[in-house]
Amino acid sequence: MRFDEYTQESRKAMLVRSDIVVSDRSDDGLLSGIDSHQPDSAETEFLKTLGLGKPYIETFSARARRNGSTFEAEVISSGMVTEDSYFGAFARYLRLPFEPQLNGALVVDTPSLDVQLMEARMVRLRPHDAAPYMAIVPDVSSIERLKHALGTTPGLREDLVVTTPSALRDAVWHAGAERRTRQTVNALFDATPHFSARITLHGKQGFLLGVGVTLLIGALLLSPTTTFHLLHIVTAALYMAAILFRLLPLRSQPDRRTLALVETTREEELPVYTILVALYREEAVVEQLVAALNRMDWPRSRLDIKLVCEADDEGTIAAIRRTCPGPHFEIVTVPPSLPRTKPKALTYALSGARGEFTAIYDAEDRPHPKQLREAYTRFRDGSETLACLQAPLIISNADASWLTSSFSLEYSALFRRMLPTLARMKMPLPLGGTSNHFRTSILRKVGAWDPYNVTEDADLGMRLYRLGYYSDVISYQTLEDAPTDLSVWLAQRSRWFKGWLQTWLVMMRSPLTIARDMGWKAYLVFQLLIGGMLLSALTHPLFIIYLMSVGRTLWLDGFAAFSPSQLALVTVDTLNMFASYTVFLLMGTRAMIDHERGLIGRRWLATPIYWLMLSAAAWQAVFELRYKPFVWNKTPHKPVSKSV
Repeated sequence: MRFDEYTQESRKAMLVRSDIVVSDRSDDGLLSGIDSHQPDSAETEFLKTLGLGKPYIETFSARARRNGSTFEAEVISSGMVTEDSYFGAFARYLRLPFEPQLNGALVVDTPSLDVQLMEARMVRLRPHDAAPYMAIVPDVSSIERLKHALGTTPGLREDLVVTTPSALRDAVWHAGAERRTRQTVNALFDATPHFSARITLHGKQGFLLGVGVTLLIGALLLSPTTTFHLLHIVTAALYMAAILFRLLPLRSQPDRRTLALVETTREEELPVYTILVALYREEAVVEQLVAALNRMDWPRSRLDIKLVCEADDEGTIAAIRRTCPGPHFEIVTVPPSLPRTKPKALTYALSGARGEFTAIYDAEDRPHPKQLREAYTRFRDGSETLACLQAPLIISNADASWLTSSFSLEYSALFRRMLPTLARMKMPLPLGGTSNHFRTSILRKVGAWDPYNVTEDADLGMRLYRLGYYSDVISYQTLEDAPTDLSVWLAQRSRWFKGWLQTWLVMMRSPLTIARDMGWKAYLVFQLLIGGMLLSALTHPLFIIYLMSVGRTLWLDGFAAFSPSQLALVTVDTLNMFASYTVFLLMGTRAMIDHERGLIGRRWLATPIYWLMLSAAAWQAVFELRYKPFVWNKTPHKPVSKSV
C-alpha cells in the first residue's frame, strides 16, 4: 500500500510519499538493514532500548533470514517482547505518538484497504474534529530513513502516529466490515450464479420436477402395480450400482510415501501458512484448540492463525482472550448477517489471509504437528493445478458408544479408503469439512466457499474439479471426537445430507454441459458417490419395510404367493441390504489399525441401526431443504480427557 493512497488531502503528508519508507526490506523478503556482523548504528541504538544485546540481535536476524520473515516477526513471536512494548519503544525512539488501539470508525475505507490485512503497514484516519493523520507500522530495517525524514521535515510529526500490526488490522476489519460482509454474501452468486446454492431449485429444475411428479401420479393412477414394479427395479439397480462402486476402495492400500519426504524436508524459507478456524459457542474447547495449534511444526513467525467468531458470540471471544494465545493468533469477528453459516465466516476471514497456503480446522480438531509440513511438501513438489489436500480424520472416542463406533467406521471408510482411491483415479473429491489445505490464490480465484451451502466442503471439491483443478490426500491425521448424543448426531448428519442435496442440485442444473466439462467418467463418479449415497439413505428403510412385508407373506402363504420376477427382485433387495452393511464394515475395518478395531469390539453389530439413523437424517434433510435450507445445525463440542 502506498502512502499517497491516503495522503492526497494533506500537503504535509504528501511529503511522506517521497521522504518516508515504512519498510525497507530487500527484494527477496529478507531483512536488508540488519547485518549480524555489522548492524546499523541506528538499529542497534533502538534495539538496545529494548534490552536486546548483540547476541539476541544476531539470533533474531538469522531467524528472519532463514524463515524469510522480519526481525519484528521473529522477536515478537518469541514472546520476549510484546507488540505494544516493541512498537511503543519504536514510537518513543522516533519521538512520535503511540496508539496501541485505533478507532476503526475513523479509518478511510478504500477498495484496496484489505491489502492492509495481509501486510499491515499504514492506514489513514479522519477524525471528525481534527486533521487527518496516518497510523504507521514501521520496521527496524527502515529506521535510519524514518529518523532522517523526520529530522529534515519536522512537520511530519503532526501527521504520523505509530501503532501495532494487530491494532491496525483490527481497525481495518472494523472499517471494511459492511463492504466485506456484502461481498462475502453476494460475490459467488453475483459472479457465477450457476455455482451457488442460494436458489434451491432453478426455474428449469422446478419445472422438470413438477412434470415428473405429475407423470408419476398419472402412472400410479392408471397402472399402480406396474408403476411400483418399475420404480422398484430402477431404484434397486441404482442402489446396487452405488454398492458396487464402493467395492473399488477395498483393493487399495494406504499411500504413505510422503511421510518420508516430510522427515527429509530441506531447510528453506517457509511460506506464511494461514489457518482458519470457524468458532461459534465453542468456549469449552478454546484452550484445547489453541494448545493443538501451538503444537504445529511450523515457525510461529510464519503462522497466520485466525480464530473466526460471530461478533455477538461474546463467550467464545472472551474465552480466546483469556487463553492469551500469542501474536500468531488473531480473532476475526464476523458481523451478524444471514445466512449464519460456517462457509460465510470462512470466506469473510479469507479477505485477510496472509498465507500462500490456507488450512481449515474445526474447533475440536487436534491435527498432527507435522501436517502442515506434509501439505507444504506436496504442494511444493506438485503441479500448479493441485488446489487442495485433504488430511484423514480419525475418531478418537470410538469406544464411547455404538454411535461413536459406527461413526468411526464411516470416517475410516471415507478418509482412508474412498478419498485416496478417488485421488489416485484423478477424480473429484467431496472434501471433508476440516483439515483441508488450499493454495490460497486458487481458493480466492474459484470464489472460496458458498455461504449458502451447508456442506461447503463437498461443493468446493466439485467446483475445483469443474474449473480445472484437482485435489489429493495426505497421510498425517487429524483427531476428532464423534457426537455421543443421538440428537446432536442427528442434527449434524441432517445438515450434511442437506448440503449434499444442495450440491447435487447445483450439479444437476445443466447435467449434459457439466458432464462434458468434467468428463463423463468424473460426472458418473459424482453421481455414484453423492447421488448414490443420497439414494441409499433415502430408500434404505423402504426396502426394509418391503422385505418385512415379503417375509410376512412367505410365512403365511409360502413361495407360491410370488411370481419368479418378484422372487428375483426380493433376492436383489436382500443382497443389497446385506451388501450395504458388509461393504460398510469391510471398508471401515480394513483401513483401521488393530488398536482401533479393538476399541470398536462388537459394536459393529449395531450397523443396521446406524443405517436406519442415516435414513432418518436424510429424510429430515429433505424437509429442511424445503423449509429452512440455509439453517446451520450447530454441533456442540466438549474438550477431550487428558488421557486421549
